[in-house]
Amino acid sequence: MSDGRLIIGNKRYSSWSLRGWLAVHLARLDVEEVVFPLAGGSTPAIKEATPSGTVPYLEHHGARIWESLSIIEYCSEHVALWPMAPVPRAMARSVAAEMHAGFRELRMAMPFNIGREFPGQRRTPGALADIARIEAIWAECLEISGGPFLFGLDMSGADIMFAPVVCRFLTWQPELSATSLRYMEQVRGHALMRRWYDEALAEPESWQLDKFENPA
Repeated sequence: MSDGRLIIGNKRYSSWSLRGWLAVHLARLDVEEVVFPLAGGSTPAIKEATPSGTVPYLEHHGARIWESLSIIEYCSEHVALWPMAPVPRAMARSVAAEMHAGFRELRMAMPFNIGREFPGQRRTPGALADIARIEAIWAECLEISGGPFLFGLDMSGADIMFAPVVCRFLTWQPELSATSLRYMEQVRGHALMRRWYDEALAEPESWQLDKFENPA
């Protein structure tokens, strides 16, 4: 019997779910995975199943956590997801929080879709400004840590927060630096990311939404 459950949206479209899912699996929490297909927003089933009406949502040993960054913090109590030293830990939490709260133009212009590629499209000025800031964050973190992940040898809470950005970049293929491309290759090659992609591509075709499959 599992110790709880993780409620997520379908893996093809749910960028926030990816964050919670990565944290839970890196922490090796024994929880049941419950997947709801998205319908362009929060569905009635998700609203009924989670306190905030959003995904991801984690229940574990009586704890109820319904926000992705909070799920990462909860999972960090079970496994090291932040740097041990205070200074890099503060930086990691800062860039994770910036990702959590910002980059709206990128999110709007380049929706999360695991199964498609749209090279060269949706390069709006706002999205390009967000991309430039993200690349600057990645370059600074990698220079300080030495990589291959943002804060060293292992995937951290910061990498979890930026994982959906890696997916967006792979889908929309904006022009990126060699440093960014190397980092993206590292994230995409992680065993959990490979599993997420495989499971996303195996989802029923009936779950696909035209607005994401054929964007204007």
